[in-house]
Amino acid sequence: MKQFLLVFIGGGFGSMLRFAFGKLLNNSQNGIPYGTFAANIIGSLLIGIILGLAAKNDTLSSNQTLLLATGFCGGFTTFSTFAYENHVFLKSGDFMTFAIYTITSFALGFLAVFFGMYLAK
Repeated sequence: MKQFLLVFIGGGFGSMLRFAFGKLLNNSQNGIPYGTFAANIIGSLLIGIILGLAAKNDTLSSNQTLLLATGFCGGFTTFSTFAYENHVFLKSGDFMTFAIYTITSFALGFLAVFFGMYLAK
């Protein structure tokens, strides 16, 4: 039960921060979702650091890892919003923004995880 509570608390904080990013950074004028993009890249970096620290000499306990990686990063990053935003780009015929947003999100997301793991070493 404690593990569920840790994920719940971390996820709540992560979701609130992602909501704030969206409010501050998403641009309704041109429709570019900078908030989602930033949350996903920063979250990828954070999960790399967190899991890197967890693997390094057991720097983080399993409960801390659940709170931070599964809970916080899980609530902070969002694949469902990313998928919906891409649906909107495709539906509106904005194929260039779709391609740039998708490729950049995946590439920088992967690089951020690897960089986070590198920083934790």
